[in-house]
Amino acid sequence: MTKYTSKTELEVRARQLLKERGVKIEDIAELVYYLQSKYHQGLTMDTCRYNVNRVLTKREVQNAVITGIELDMLAEQKQLSEPLQETIAIDEGLYGIDEVIALSIVNVYGSIGFTNFGYIDKQKPGILEKLNDKSSGEIHTFLDDIVGAVAAAASSRLAHGDAENEHEELDG
Repeated sequence: MTKYTSKTELEVRARQLLKERGVKIEDIAELVYYLQSKYHQGLTMDTCRYNVNRVLTKREVQNAVITGIELDMLAEQKQLSEPLQETIAIDEGLYGIDEVIALSIVNVYGSIGFTNFGYIDKQKPGILEKLNDKSSGEIHTFLDDIVGAVAAAASSRLAHGDAENEHEELDG
C-alpha cells in the first residue's frame, strides 16, 4: 500500500476531484467575496482566489476534500452498505458527518471560520445552491459542505491577514 506523503500529490488529487465534480476555484472565490466584501473595502476577486488557493495547500484540507468527494462518488455508484448508502444518497439532515468533515477544514483558520461556515451553509449562495440541488441525480452530500468550508476558511484567513496587517501598522 502506497502511503501518500507528498503534499503535492494530495493537493493535485484534491484539486482534480473538485474540478471533476464541477467546482472551480472561481466558484469558491465568489463565496469568499460574498462573505467578506462588506468587511473589506476594495476586496478583489484576485484576493479571494489567492486565499482559496492558500487554503487548498493545507494537508488537512486536501484530506477532507478527497475523503468527502470519494464518499459522494461511492454513494452515486451505490457502493456503500445500507443504511449508510441511503443516508448519504438523500443527504439525511441528522447524519452530520458531512458537517464534521467540513468543520475540520474550517478549524484550520480559527473560530471565525465557524461563524462564516454556519452562515454560508444556511444561505447556500452561488455554487452551493447548485450542489445542494438534488434533482441532478448527482450526490454532493459532502461536497456542498466542503466547498462552503473552504470558502469559510479562506474568509477567515483573509480576516486574520487583515488583522495582522493592521497590527503591524499600529506598531510601525
